[in-house]
Amino acid sequence: MSFLVQKYGGTSVGNPERIRNVANRVAESHKAGHRLVIVVSAMSGVTDSLIKLAKEVNPEATAREVDVLVSTGEQQTIALLAMALHGLGVPAVSLTGAQAGIVTDRIHTKAKILNITPKKVFEHLDSGHVVIVAGFQGQNEDGHITTLGRGGSDLTAIAMAAALKADTCEIYTDVDGVYTADPRIVPNAKKIQEISYDEMLELASLGAKVMQARSVEFAKKFKVKFEVRSSFNHNPGTVIREEHAAMEDVVLRGVSLEKNQAKVTIIGVPDKPGVAAGLFSALAEAGTNVDMIVQNVSQDGTTDLTFTINKDDLTAARKVIEAQVAHTGARSYTAQDGIGKLSVVGIGMRSHTGVAATLFQALAQAGINIQMISTSEIKISVIINESEGPRATQVVHDAFKLGT
Repeated sequence: MSFLVQKYGGTSVGNPERIRNVANRVAESHKAGHRLVIVVSAMSGVTDSLIKLAKEVNPEATAREVDVLVSTGEQQTIALLAMALHGLGVPAVSLTGAQAGIVTDRIHTKAKILNITPKKVFEHLDSGHVVIVAGFQGQNEDGHITTLGRGGSDLTAIAMAAALKADTCEIYTDVDGVYTADPRIVPNAKKIQEISYDEMLELASLGAKVMQARSVEFAKKFKVKFEVRSSFNHNPGTVIREEHAAMEDVVLRGVSLEKNQAKVTIIGVPDKPGVAAGLFSALAEAGTNVDMIVQNVSQDGTTDLTFTINKDDLTAARKVIEAQVAHTGARSYTAQDGIGKLSVVGIGMRSHTGVAATLFQALAQAGINIQMISTSEIKISVIINESEGPRATQVVHDAFKLGT
């Protein structure tokens, strides 16, 4: 008998038939004698529908009330799954994030987990129940409902597995693992059998939608080995685990494409200490996450500063940027959306040469212009036109022979 945490995403519980399918899977595991904690997302499309509803009622609804509203999506699912399990004769109980002991900070819509006190979870497990926990949500120290941001149910599952010291954490979704590229863009993409935390973290933060980046970060910190699997078949998935020596034999693990990006250039920024610090501090305080940053060589005491952000943050960022342009005495700024970030990732890059050359040559031969470049020890990212993203992904995937 083992202790399992299983997470089922929105597509896996997208309608009553799929909820019953999940219930059958859980019932099989329960019959095999496993202790089970099941974390679920809202049914597919429910969260978006609730957010849309909030905007129709009040386009400037407070983050606190948005959290109260959208958290009901997961509460529907936990109750429905418990009902389905009861119908199969399986003792089950549903718990909200707060009831499961998940305590977060005070930031609404993007809260971070501070700690988990799973007393009620253990009580129900000890009485023979399958415990179904609402993902994506918790409660802050003031007793207010908070949510963990997009993909937050992944984080709930990983954090619960760490807090409960579960033997295994299984992430069930609509794909049967992590692929060398998005199979919807690259038809010959291949499933990866195992991948390191660092590689998965890079892929997740660079647009791969299989896992939320924060959940992978949490798994690495607490050494939670987990597996991404499909809820629609019984095929083995992709295991995400600590790095081992044999992993470096693979030069590249995958190619990712992140859309919905925007590029901002501040022109004629005074080249003196503190200017960049003031700009990026102001953006951080406004909740804008800055990604790639490039500064040109200084000329005549000024320089141009270019950075990328999520396109959804552009409207709020403009106010900050305009204030900073006026404050610093910069000449002007430009903002452009419709760009994408293409990245290649692999811990094998540490010990193999020629990755950058192959990447740049493949894009050049395809006539795809590179606007910005960023590198780290295990990744290279380039900014390109979003419209060229799918073709660029296929070209690069082929150049590195990831589909063979």
